[in-house]
Amino acid sequence: MTDTRDMAHPRAEDAVGNRRQLRRVYFASLIGTTVEFYDFIVFGVAASLVFGRVFFESTSESLGTILSFAILAIGYAARPLGGIIFGHFGDRVGRKSTLLWTMVLMGLSTFLIGCLPSSAQIGALAPILLVTLRLIQGIAVGGEWGGAVLMAVEHAPKKSRGFFGGAASLGSGAGVLLAYGAFALLNNLDDEAFLTWGWRLPFLFSVVVVGVGLYVRLRIEESPVFESEQHNSEATEKPPIPLIEVFRERPGKVLLGIGTVSGTFMSQAIVSTFLISYAATHYGLGRSTLLTLLNISLVIMIFTIPFFSFISDKVGRRQIFIPAAIGYGVFAFVMFPMIGSGSPLIILATFIIGMAILNSAATGTSATLLSELFPTKFRYTGAGVAYQFAGLIGGGIGPLLASIFVAPGGIGPIGVSIMLAAFCTLSAICAYRIGDNRTVDLSDA
Repeated sequence: MTDTRDMAHPRAEDAVGNRRQLRRVYFASLIGTTVEFYDFIVFGVAASLVFGRVFFESTSESLGTILSFAILAIGYAARPLGGIIFGHFGDRVGRKSTLLWTMVLMGLSTFLIGCLPSSAQIGALAPILLVTLRLIQGIAVGGEWGGAVLMAVEHAPKKSRGFFGGAASLGSGAGVLLAYGAFALLNNLDDEAFLTWGWRLPFLFSVVVVGVGLYVRLRIEESPVFESEQHNSEATEKPPIPLIEVFRERPGKVLLGIGTVSGTFMSQAIVSTFLISYAATHYGLGRSTLLTLLNISLVIMIFTIPFFSFISDKVGRRQIFIPAAIGYGVFAFVMFPMIGSGSPLIILATFIIGMAILNSAATGTSATLLSELFPTKFRYTGAGVAYQFAGLIGGGIGPLLASIFVAPGGIGPIGVSIMLAAFCTLSAICAYRIGDNRTVDLSDA
């Protein structure tokens, strides 16, 4: 007679192995986007603090700052290109190998920025090299997001897709926090030391962070949904280019995806960057105090993103995302008076509402929302392109328009509030049109 205990053991071992692999996949998605966004945001912090004086020494301080932020914007402009390039290889070659390339490119470009000579040493070649490396950064982070999300979502059980999809969003928040923290550790350096070598340390530290990320990613398996798609398509004719295929078969889904994310992306960009600059310039609030209060909200966000992602598996993605989008639209009209109060507690509440609550609810569900829109054969391209174009609108154009609105002669903060309310309304409408795809089988989507 067969011993039933012997029969049960392999199945139990497989279950344990599967849970172990799921944990690795979740952590790999989290650490991967942490690395990418750490590198991406470190550039932004350095652009606001030192790049004008290091790479544009012959210009005025104000022009150097403008040029630094122009180079910063180049990274956002390059992100859709990264979504297209790496989306192609992610849909054709595989999610895992593509993600290894995005991480290597991001880490190498960031490290090299930390090694760049100043314009005083090599003249105009310094900003040219800076622009080149920033382009590589933007392309890499543009290709990273879609793959990190899909590796988590496509490994996850259907009932847990929302929670796993939130791993990439959690990683992006952790990366931002780590970047701000890295520069905070340099506060005690004098101005000369910081300008000479101190600002380079967060860039050089990228090698360590990338090494950890590569180690984690090399230990996970390829997406089972992608492997199944590859196996099923072996006997069929070679598929066309994924970018062409996604716009031929589901152009409306791409537009819905862009519309869904653009408003909430713009809101978090305004709260986390523009609002700090505005408060410091117009209300005379200290940047270090503002950044400290923002960092507190980012720490809280590390816990609220998984919470909202988990809840989305129970009640639906839209039931979390749409109230967050509407809430952002309403919040847009009260955040300026709140930040202008000068009260640290009220300012902290502003960041907690904007980042730890509204942004967590939106970003913790949007990744899975976009992933469930597209079939496996061009899911990397479709989700990545939709998200990165939304990022260009929200993270690039949004703060630019906001700065124009509050400039002398502009319509003031009310213009920013109206813009955010309009885009957040668009986000809510597009999310509603997407429908509830929680029960969709990703192999058949």
